[in-house]
Amino acid sequence: MPTDPPVTPGNLQFELVPVPVRDLDRSKAFYADQVGFTLDVDVEPAPGVRVVQLTPPGSSVSIKLSTGFPKLDMEPGTLRGLHLVVADIDAERNRLIANGIDVEPVEDVRGVQFAYFADPDGNTWTLQHLPWRPIR
Repeated sequence: MPTDPPVTPGNLQFELVPVPVRDLDRSKAFYADQVGFTLDVDVEPAPGVRVVQLTPPGSSVSIKLSTGFPKLDMEPGTLRGLHLVVADIDAERNRLIANGIDVEPVEDVRGVQFAYFADPDGNTWTLQHLPWRPIR
């Protein structure tokens, strides 16, 4: 796309994480409707191949839910601890709970705060608040 940042020689731009799931439609609804990720792509470019790509608000890294890519096969529910950095962990946790997601209580580890939740397949996510990061 014309608005994508340029790829500079020597850089390794991290942009996509495959998330192993059983049911693409259920997971698409979870990430888009409950967590609030933006749906970027939902295509079937070939028989037996489907790609659903979603991006967390404010992030340059997306997740990919897919079928038909044998080299990306992972057991659903085996991805652990992807971090979503937030400005207000209590507000974000409350928003997710209001959207029907079971989010564990906030833990404070020497000033850094964490709250954990899982997708329908058991892949785990971590809300993280870093108090020294500026809020825009």
